[in-house]
Amino acid sequence: MVTVRPLLALLSGTMFGAGLALSGMMDPSRVRGFLDIFAAWDPTLAFVMGGALAVMALAWALQRRMLKPMAAERFELPGTRLIDVRLVGGAALFGTGWGLGGLCPGPALASLALNPLPAAVFVAAMVLGMIALRLFDRP
Repeated sequence: MVTVRPLLALLSGTMFGAGLALSGMMDPSRVRGFLDIFAAWDPTLAFVMGGALAVMALAWALQRRMLKPMAAERFELPGTRLIDVRLVGGAALFGTGWGLGGLCPGPALASLALNPLPAAVFVAAMVLGMIALRLFDRP
């Protein structure tokens, strides 16, 4: 029996990458322009984020009405947790990396296809950070 899940994953990843490229999220200078609110602020990414929120709001509304997903036996949704020091610290670290590098994980991986050297440096630092978390994190 052939499963459609790999095909759906490929389609989803392709759509995500195309959306990142079309929206400018893979352009570090555009990201920095959005984050630099005191100089030449570029609000373009605010509209991108607003569009993403609208799509997710629709997805959550549809999910509530579905008995099960189309390509799985059950929904595997993340639980909710309280805002704690680890969450705030991780968000601060993410934001710092986003501001300094102009990329976050999704756009960085997609940028490997278009601008490989700078993206590879960012991705290598990201992977080292993930390894460090696994080695030193004590929940």
